Amino acid sequence: MPDALMLFAAGFGTRMGALTADRPKPLIAVAGRALIDHALDLATDAGIARIVVNTHYRAEQLHAHLSGRGVAISHEAGAILDTGGGLRKALPLLGADTVFTLNSDAIWTGPNPLRRLADAWDPDRMDALLLLVAADAARGYRGTGDFALDAEGRVSRAGPSVYTGAQIVRTDLLGDIAEETFSLNRVWDRAIAAGRLFGVLHAGGWCDVGHPGGIAEAEAMLAGAHDG
Repeated sequence: MPDALMLFAAGFGTRMGALTADRPKPLIAVAGRALIDHALDLATDAGIARIVVNTHYRAEQLHAHLSGRGVAISHEAGAILDTGGGLRKALPLLGADTVFTLNSDAIWTGPNPLRRLADAWDPDRMDALLLLVAADAARGYRGTGDFALDAEGRVSRAGPSVYTGAQIVRTDLLGDIAEETFSLNRVWDRAIAAGRLFGVLHAGGWCDVGHPGGIAEAEAMLAGAHDG
């Protein structure tokens, strides 16, 4: 399985409103702990050796929070590079041709999402593997879905499944994109065209904490999981 993780933490968190006026979104607390610590717990539990966090907005706070924890920092000092550009900038620190990526603004219950991806990863068939959840089961999410899965697990655009922010992706696919700032959607579209973008469903709970209401929803989800 891949042994390196890119943890995305550079965004401004504008949907959080006043909550991110004085701190980066990954340091917002859910159930008494920073969002980024919930994400790092998943990486530790999955046994991932190399973890890289990208930073930009109020980066000094994240740097202080992560100091001494064995996490490498890829600081984006100029413009935010988006997911694709941020991942490409971090490649020297990741040191791998296939990596996990994880957004830092979600809360999970149930099986470890990174382990779920590792168990399903097949490099002979896949350029990327997305972890998805049914739209009607996605907490904190207000849309109708991002992707559809066929019988073999191949992904196409538009459907009843939501991308959770966790994936495995081949990093060589980033090399020939000319722009410095770009989204990993560019990579996914190429993989779809080649029939090599796959997805699997998460068996537990997932909550988007990209907006203030997501905090209470995530805490309720965690409380329910603990009660069970």
